[in-house]
Amino acid sequence: MKAKVIVRIAALLILVHLLGHTMGHFTWDTPEDTKMKQVVEAMKTHKADFMGAAKSMADYYTGYSLMILGLFAMSILLLWFISGFINDQRQIANRLLYPIGIVYILFGIIEYLYFFPFAASMSFIAGILYQIGRRLFHRGCNLADGF
Repeated sequence: MKAKVIVRIAALLILVHLLGHTMGHFTWDTPEDTKMKQVVEAMKTHKADFMGAAKSMADYYTGYSLMILGLFAMSILLLWFISGFINDQRQIANRLLYPIGIVYILFGIIEYLYFFPFAASMSFIAGILYQIGRRLFHRGCNLADGF
C-alpha cells in the first residue's frame, strides 16, 4: 500500500471522528440521564467573569467543541492535500506529517483518558498511520515492502 493511500485512510478516520464529534456537539446539552440534565443546567446557568467576559462553563464547552470541529476539518483538508504531493515533495510532506501524526497520537491518549475508547481509537490509529505513511514515502517504499 502506498504512502498516499495510507495518509488518505488516516484522513478518512479523522472524518469519521469529525462526524461523530459533530453529532455529539449538537446533542451534548440534551442528555437523557436525569443527573446529567442537572449538570448541564448548572453549566448553562452560572456565569463568571474571566478575562473581562462573563461566560458559563457551557459556553466554554461549546466554544472548545467548535474549535475542535474546525481543527478536525482543517486537518482533513491539509492531510488530503499533503497526500496529493507526497511523492513530489517528500521533504515538505515529511516535515508536515511528523508533528501532525504525533499530535493525533497524543489526542488518542487524551481521549482515552478523558472521553471514550472509540474517539481515542480514531485519533490514535490516524496518528500511527500518519507516521507509517511518513516513513514509507521517506524511504520510498510500499507497506508490502516493509519499513
